[in-house]
Amino acid sequence: MIKNMYLIYRKFGLLMLIAPFFLVSCKNINQTTELKLAHGLDPSHPVHKGMVYMGQVLDEISEGKMKLEIYPSGQLGTEQQNIELLQIGSLAITKVSAAVLESFTDNYQVLGLPYIFKSKEHSYKVLDGDVGEELLLSIDRYNMRGLCFYDAGARSFYTINKPINHPDDLKGMKIRVMQSQTAMGLIRAMGGSATPISWGELYTALQSGVVDGAENNPPSLYTSHHYEVCKYYSINEHTMVPDVLVVSTVVWNKLSDQEKKWLSEAAKRSVPKQRELWAESERESLRIVQENGVVINYPDKAPFAERVEPMIAEYEKRPELNDLIKRIREVE
Repeated sequence: MIKNMYLIYRKFGLLMLIAPFFLVSCKNINQTTELKLAHGLDPSHPVHKGMVYMGQVLDEISEGKMKLEIYPSGQLGTEQQNIELLQIGSLAITKVSAAVLESFTDNYQVLGLPYIFKSKEHSYKVLDGDVGEELLLSIDRYNMRGLCFYDAGARSFYTINKPINHPDDLKGMKIRVMQSQTAMGLIRAMGGSATPISWGELYTALQSGVVDGAENNPPSLYTSHHYEVCKYYSINEHTMVPDVLVVSTVVWNKLSDQEKKWLSEAAKRSVPKQRELWAESERESLRIVQENGVVINYPDKAPFAERVEPMIAEYEKRPELNDLIKRIREVE
């Protein structure tokens, strides 16, 4: 008990000590509101570049009255630490995968379902529409508010020793997944062994053989340098899990109505730009990893989709999630 209290004291004591550094919504002598945004991606990543563009738009439309201060590459902590700082108002904005938000609200599980989107264009229509808006606002009770969805591509398998041409090829293989019940269920449904590992520890896990592979999009395969270890990339595109830009409601509620409009508009205007950057990055990433010895194959998606149908059927037994699945599938 004493040990637990000591750990709690240390954790929150540390947050109190570093809180001044994370001051997130303050007026400087020029009456400029500065918001700190932290995330774990490399500055070369298209999601980071989308945030940079958002900052430029925010500066422009506010005529310099609002600015973003962006800290990439985990400078202010891990994804989980950034979420915790954001919830107590010690960080203004962060980027999380939609899969991470499953632990806050079940509805986000739908975005991680395999082959829930018919195409990239279909996913955009869903996320830009009523379903997307509802999901962005559904985490408000956890001191977070979604600003927008960013394209995080389609996730496919990359492996060390062999390509994945059919779900049967995953049998006996340990595949790294995010800390997500949906992601773990997907790998199990396809016959693999799901192994949750943090993103920052994955390179070492691949290199040491703790896992046989992972699943992610082309830019992540490239910017993480995982292509140095994994020489097979099987593009089956089983999920299209977006990233979510979230703002602390502790910070949001302190902004003026005008500042909220500026921030919302900047986020919205950054979305199409980020999608352009993503498409460009995908093409370039595939070219580079291929030049570095990665064998790219395009397996038939039908056997993969068929294998996970029972998994989707289970979600359809839950009324609220079934309603979301229907609404997503009805979008044309």
